[in-house]
Amino acid sequence: MLNHIGIGKLSHHHSSSLFISPKLPPFYSASLPANYAYPSFLPKNLNLFCSNKLLQAHQQNQNPDDEKKLLKEKGIDGGTDIGWLPAFPHVLIASLSNFLFGYHIGVMNGPIISIAKELGFEGNSILEGLVVSIFIGGAFLGSLGSGFLVDMLGCRRTFQVATVPLILGALISAQAGSLDEILCGRFLVGLGIGVNTVLVPIYISEVAPTKHRGSLSCFSQIGTCLGIIASLYLAVPSENDSHWWRTMLNIASLPGFVLALGMQFTVESPRWLCKAGRQHDAKAVIQNLWGALEVEKAIKEFQSIIQDNGADLGSSWLELLEKPHSRVAFVGGALFVLQQFTGINGVLYFSSLTFKDVGITNSALASLYVGLANFAGALCALYLMDRQGRQRLLIGSYSGMAISMFLIVAGIIFPMDKEISNTLSIVGTLLYICTFAIGAGPVTGLIIPELSSSRTRAKVMSFSLSVHWVCNFLVGLFFLDLVEKFGVAPVYTGFGACSLLAAIFAFYFIVETKGRSLEEIELSLNPLHQDQKNCK
Repeated sequence: MLNHIGIGKLSHHHSSSLFISPKLPPFYSASLPANYAYPSFLPKNLNLFCSNKLLQAHQQNQNPDDEKKLLKEKGIDGGTDIGWLPAFPHVLIASLSNFLFGYHIGVMNGPIISIAKELGFEGNSILEGLVVSIFIGGAFLGSLGSGFLVDMLGCRRTFQVATVPLILGALISAQAGSLDEILCGRFLVGLGIGVNTVLVPIYISEVAPTKHRGSLSCFSQIGTCLGIIASLYLAVPSENDSHWWRTMLNIASLPGFVLALGMQFTVESPRWLCKAGRQHDAKAVIQNLWGALEVEKAIKEFQSIIQDNGADLGSSWLELLEKPHSRVAFVGGALFVLQQFTGINGVLYFSSLTFKDVGITNSALASLYVGLANFAGALCALYLMDRQGRQRLLIGSYSGMAISMFLIVAGIIFPMDKEISNTLSIVGTLLYICTFAIGAGPVTGLIIPELSSSRTRAKVMSFSLSVHWVCNFLVGLFFLDLVEKFGVAPVYTGFGACSLLAAIFAFYFIVETKGRSLEEIELSLNPLHQDQKNCK
């Protein structure tokens, strides 16, 4: 775990690389766990790596009483931790993007039959699937292009740019009179969603105070859950009104307008402002969101990173092939591959059939149960993220998902009373969705920007989310065919095995980032830092 940077107790196979710097301030060793061990995927000389520049910045701020006194003389009250509340409105507005994401995931579930009938492709399963899946194609391209937009425009302007295809796509879809028009609208919506799925984790991680970064990041997952629930609730009238789908898609444009307007009143990422040379603006944002006591320390950390990485706002895709960026890109891509191949989209798709088997024929009610389980898991993540840490949540989440899959498989394979078998299927499905929302869902989006460098954060997220959309498409494309050929039990056994593999991956490859600023994490993971030798 990377609970603290600097001094630690290593596992026996890494003990040869131990060194302790006499310059390390108490800040770095205050609460180190007794069983501290560093993952083997990092270089042996990296586990206790530190930056002399960052240490100097902390040493200059070591006496909080002196700093408080100085702030008081300047008329600034910086003596208290102002907590998560100042950043919350900005995080909440950004999370509207995830509400739209969830809404567009669920908006086609019920009305697709009515859409096909009205637009003339009823009974053509390929075209019906294309209307749903072209959304993923747009999201893939949006994710690829988002890194460039974030680097050049900053988070606020990129959010506003991304609302253009979101609003237009929803309105074009709602007014569609042909297959081509509905496909065009869905593709545009996908473009906007692809940009925002990259942008939201970056924005929240960069504006949230370090102590509350994990909890605030969970609001993106909560936004997705609420978006899905809202779309399913609004889909109920479509059973009696064949034209209701147009109203649902018109409604989808409204959060886009709110997001575009709301972003006009949010702050820009202070880290991006510093890279853009707008230090005065960055200081104002930090003081408002994190407190006056954090301003000087944060600016010094930002500057130490900028001096090492260069002050330009752009980064090249080729930089992801260089260490340490290549390691983070590998971890990011692998996490999303494992997340998708543990079967979350397949289970969500198949859950309605599972509920029908136990007598719950109302699809809206079945979807509500699934949505509530997802929402409950997201609330648990909100409480646990900054208490238990990212690595523990990932391991626990994937372990719970594996157990859930094996419960369902046991109910199918082993001879037992039908009522017991049905109960296992329902409990397993809801437990799987809940445990996914506790860790595998929110942590994956948070840990990647935390491990990424300031220079390549947007590119790493773009790459990782592009991998996500490819895997998402593949699971959706082959899931039903695999179920038809092999049956539910073997497919779900494969999902359970992938969940176990993901838990093992998290144990060996994920470092703990809770309680560390993004700059501390970056400097600790960069073996090429110019001041490496000064710390030995």
